[in-house]
Amino acid sequence: MEELKAFISAERDGRQVKKALAVKLIYQDYGYEAITAILDVSLGALSKWKQAYERDGLAGFRPQHKGRRSYLTPLEREAVLQWLQAKAIWELSELEYHLAETYDVVYESKQSYYDLFEAAGLSWKKTSKVNPKADAKAVAAKKPEIQRLLARYRDEIEAGQLRVLFVDECHLMSGDLQGYVWGRTGERVEVPIVNERERQTYYGALDLLSKRLIVQGHEKGNTTNTMAYLKFLQTQWPEQRLLLLWDGASYHRSQELQDFLGQINAGLEPKAWKIHCVRFAPNDPSQNPIEDAWLQAKTWLRRMSGLRPCFSALKALFEQFFRLEVFNFPKMHRYGSFS
Repeated sequence: MEELKAFISAERDGRQVKKALAVKLIYQDYGYEAITAILDVSLGALSKWKQAYERDGLAGFRPQHKGRRSYLTPLEREAVLQWLQAKAIWELSELEYHLAETYDVVYESKQSYYDLFEAAGLSWKKTSKVNPKADAKAVAAKKPEIQRLLARYRDEIEAGQLRVLFVDECHLMSGDLQGYVWGRTGERVEVPIVNERERQTYYGALDLLSKRLIVQGHEKGNTTNTMAYLKFLQTQWPEQRLLLLWDGASYHRSQELQDFLGQINAGLEPKAWKIHCVRFAPNDPSQNPIEDAWLQAKTWLRRMSGLRPCFSALKALFEQFFRLEVFNFPKMHRYGSFS
């Protein structure tokens, strides 16, 4: 299982990732019909890939036939350019998948793909995203405040008595393509939400010590769902106190939530609270390491764009990512290192 996990994380060929992910889901006891719905493949393909892996290991995911072309004919090239011009925003993996599946062409150099994008009038650019302005002084003051708080509880954190969690909500949408894409030269790239109903809110808690992220899906972010998620976190660590670091969303500050916390912590001194919530400075998501984990998951999803999954499959892939990853990036240590 670890071999498959490492392969899925490192492999750049979306077709091989698809095969490896299918086999991993089989080993995780997903039903074959569920996997076919998630990955849009046949039952025969699943059986074939599983047998190939058990016979040849990771090599079984590589294309079995030889002699793939590394060029397009002039007519094929013209057809590809027309295909690219039909849409304003592209991921590299979409073009790679299209050429391999339609024309049996795989380029050795990425530059060949870039040349096709440019010939179609597309250039590499970052999508627009507007973030609220943060109070730099408040952000600068909050970091040492959190560092002192965690240092004060260091012994309890390392002894497993206090669990520190970076908490946030992520809103997954079918048209969520934030990041760098290939788009029409001279035009700003704006990402619309095609269907407002095709969205899923995930509550997540990134564990300071284990570096793993615990997610739970909800219809939307609100006080009721926030309380449900906090109850869920308590079931994950029933013998430990929880210290939550999160932003100042209105449903994190509501009177109903404060009353809920008051009931949980009733009769206890602050240092013994079962759930202790600390807010980051306002309007600066970069303070929370979980934001980088959400970004990694969405970047991984964009690698799967060639699969063209339906939204239910997109959600399943998103959730699967958090079963694969340990998030030990530098920002996890910005408030101190713990063992």
